[in-house]
Amino acid sequence: MKYVIATLLMVSILGFSGAVAAQEKSELPLYSKVYDDKRDPFKDAVAAIKLAKASNRNVLIEIGGNWCTWCHKMDAFLEKNPDIYNKLHQEFVILKVNVSDSNENEAFMKGLPPVLGYPHMYVSTAAGKMVLSKDTAELQEDGKYSRENWLSFINEWKPNAEQTKPKA
Repeated sequence: MKYVIATLLMVSILGFSGAVAAQEKSELPLYSKVYDDKRDPFKDAVAAIKLAKASNRNVLIEIGGNWCTWCHKMDAFLEKNPDIYNKLHQEFVILKVNVSDSNENEAFMKGLPPVLGYPHMYVSTAAGKMVLSKDTAELQEDGKYSRENWLSFINEWKPNAEQTKPKA
């Protein structure tokens, strides 16, 4: 089955275990790849939720910016750990929201719990219910991102059977 989302991205849903094949980086929606101060986070959130519903995933909202050193470190960590990167994209639709001097996305950020530092992550169900506000420092150990912490995070916050069960 294929679902067309607002960004015209087509995702093939695999029959086994409701899993979604990890997408190549080039196939990901732009809102999953970059912080862009010109993007509308409300429109991107609608598209991300639609994709999450179609693919039985949660939405991971990542708040940060191109100015953020730890955002770059997190991206570098995920690039060096393709198994974690792939698992992250199998279980979540990533929505990167820019917060910077050029665009604080104040209206969008007002609807979220406070951010203490960057990058910061929120997890939402495909129904739009916020289930977690997470300081990414908690994913570090000895000043570096930890494989074990990332894998635990993904396993703990991926959609559960109740969330992905078809509605009667």
